[in-house]
Amino acid sequence: MPVATLEEQAGALRPAARVLATLPDVTRAELVRRVASALEVAAPEILAINAEEVARYDGEASGLDRLTLNESRITGIVSGLRAIAELPDPLGEVVDHTMRPNGLDVSRVRVPLGVIGVIYENRPNVTMDVAALCLRSGNAAFLRGSSSAQATNLALVALWHGVLSEMGLPEAAVTLVADTSHETAARFMGLVGTIDCLIPRGGPRLIAAMREHARVPYVLDGDGNCHVYVDAEADLTMAAEIVRNAKMSRMGVCNAAETLLVHEAVAKHFVPALPSFLPGIELRGDASVRALLPSATPATDVDFALEFLGPILAVAIVPSIDAAIDHVARYGTGHSEAIVSRDPVAQQRWINEVDAAAVVVNASTRFVDGGELGLGAEVGISTQKLHARGPMGLKELTCVKWVVVGKGHVR
Repeated sequence: MPVATLEEQAGALRPAARVLATLPDVTRAELVRRVASALEVAAPEILAINAEEVARYDGEASGLDRLTLNESRITGIVSGLRAIAELPDPLGEVVDHTMRPNGLDVSRVRVPLGVIGVIYENRPNVTMDVAALCLRSGNAAFLRGSSSAQATNLALVALWHGVLSEMGLPEAAVTLVADTSHETAARFMGLVGTIDCLIPRGGPRLIAAMREHARVPYVLDGDGNCHVYVDAEADLTMAAEIVRNAKMSRMGVCNAAETLLVHEAVAKHFVPALPSFLPGIELRGDASVRALLPSATPATDVDFALEFLGPILAVAIVPSIDAAIDHVARYGTGHSEAIVSRDPVAQQRWINEVDAAAVVVNASTRFVDGGELGLGAEVGISTQKLHARGPMGLKELTCVKWVVVGKGHVR
């Protein structure tokens, strides 16, 4: 059977989006619940398919981690789907309402964006998270995964198609691009008239391709060069646990810490202890760090700007919170920035002065995640400032419509 062309697949998306936009909340929620149950039943089959793709994978370790599914991750996806099903309906929410002096009744209400295009590398969990968030918010999902995860993605999308069909809804509501070539990816980014909002989930090469080829509105899920700053007034025991978790709980994700900043007042106590709670992590330090920790390798400006996505951490000693904020402003990517401090003044300065999608006080950067922040899951974490910023959940997949009601008014 011939593979459908990109344009053939695209042609079915907008009619499907119109159907989804008119569905009652109870139907959209039930759809997601049924898919969660279907995934539980199909988990052994999905894991077997994924294991074959993992065995064939020959890329970087961070990509292998994102590609890999296991029982725990399947359980997490199922829990996320069920959480999304229980969230309040974003559609129809009256954002604001006024009665004009001339008697016109004016309001703004939330409506779906329409067709959400997502292009992503590996990450079969994204297939489920994105589809659930899109359909729950009345949007159609147009997904372009990578060739390394295509078999897993096809099996996951088949679950959506099965439930959509049994509920009498268009299977095109969740569409996976059949052709995984780079040429098709570029055409996907240029589908004016089909895709209403495009979201990339991937590394610098994908972002560069987006900037070159995208002809539709997009939201950048950018790099995560995340920092943890250990302040002069930090609880060092707390700081050690936060740094360990931020770096080591899962290294190949965008909310993992890549740079550690330590105030000089606590550096002589904290820096030499780093290897004890960061086993297996290569520490790349500035001259001040290496004076306290000779085993550290030299860090360059490039190191402080990198998203390592692996067992490397750049470390610098700073003389003040001002220097820490300046460092983040110079090297950060606007993702997630954490401070560890008992000083409420320092905490508030970090909140007010650090320019990022998320600022974190006395907690790990790993909490900047849709599931952890109550969104059930996320379509991506936006590092730009228009339309959406930070983890994107249901409301971020909507826009507003003006509703103007008169009684024969003319202007």
